[in-house]
Amino acid sequence: MKLTRRLFGGAAMATALMAAGAAQAEDPMRIALVVKALGIGFFEAAAKGAEEAAQELGNVEVIYTGPTDTTAEGQIEVINALIAQQVDAIAISANDTDALVPALKKAMQRGITVISWDSGVAPEGRELHLNPSSNPLIGNMIIKLAADELPEGGKVAVLSATTTSTNQNTWIDEMNKVMDNYKGIEVVGTVYGDDLADKSYREATGLMQTYPDLDAIIAPTSVGIVAAARAVEDAGKVGQVNVTGLGLPSEMAGAIESGASKSFAIWNPIDLGYSATMLAYQLATDQAEAAPGAEIPMGRMGTLTLDENTEGAMADPFVYDASNIEDFKSIF
Repeated sequence: MKLTRRLFGGAAMATALMAAGAAQAEDPMRIALVVKALGIGFFEAAAKGAEEAAQELGNVEVIYTGPTDTTAEGQIEVINALIAQQVDAIAISANDTDALVPALKKAMQRGITVISWDSGVAPEGRELHLNPSSNPLIGNMIIKLAADELPEGGKVAVLSATTTSTNQNTWIDEMNKVMDNYKGIEVVGTVYGDDLADKSYREATGLMQTYPDLDAIIAPTSVGIVAAARAVEDAGKVGQVNVTGLGLPSEMAGAIESGASKSFAIWNPIDLGYSATMLAYQLATDQAEAAPGAEIPMGRMGTLTLDENTEGAMADPFVYDASNIEDFKSIF
């Protein structure tokens, strides 16, 4: 009898273990999409892209989370909670490049895949970083948008943020590098609105007064582009001066409708959330390794190629115009 009970008990245990193993195999992979703060349209759109990727991959659960304000301290609390939940991967848009590193290193030590996207983490705190685009791609796009509306050439001016704005200055430098590709386009001046709406408006107005035959204003800043469009409308120069650059659909919808802007660009947050989720999945399942030169699949967004800092650019900035502005203006 003892032997019979022992065999029965062993069979029962084996059956239980098999059932547990089957249940475990069916558990979804949990990827946490950590944003700078909850309640921001841009990041809510990114979450839609993440869900799209999860459905495409199958058996993936996206945990959309973040602090209530854009602080490093708030994100650290979120990261620690995710470590306690033993998620499989964390994809984070960082509020601070360096302050999050200790918490994210702890996550990686616990076997959690960590990547950053949109706003990066220092290399020691993540496996790779996904940039929405690259400086050369952005620089080319902002002049291309102006040139596309000027097939015979014309005069354009730049309304930037501040003289010390690293991003804007880099994008303008990259724009200048490709000017030979746009014959007949002349950049007549660059002014700075300090990312203040009223000053940007005055600077845009000044450009039109200084250059009466100006054809376009390029503003690589979401504050400047809105102010410039309003200045063009108020000056009665819709159809004469085209405003383009980098902006948000929710803020530029009126300018597209009025004709003050034919088109503008910014990265598509839906694509960004989709790509970040795809990349996290590839690393967490060991189907790819984050190493310099690696090429990692991103589903419908193609392949991410990593540089020596294990960073890569997703794509060209996404162009918004009259054909799609209605689809995005309520999103971000």
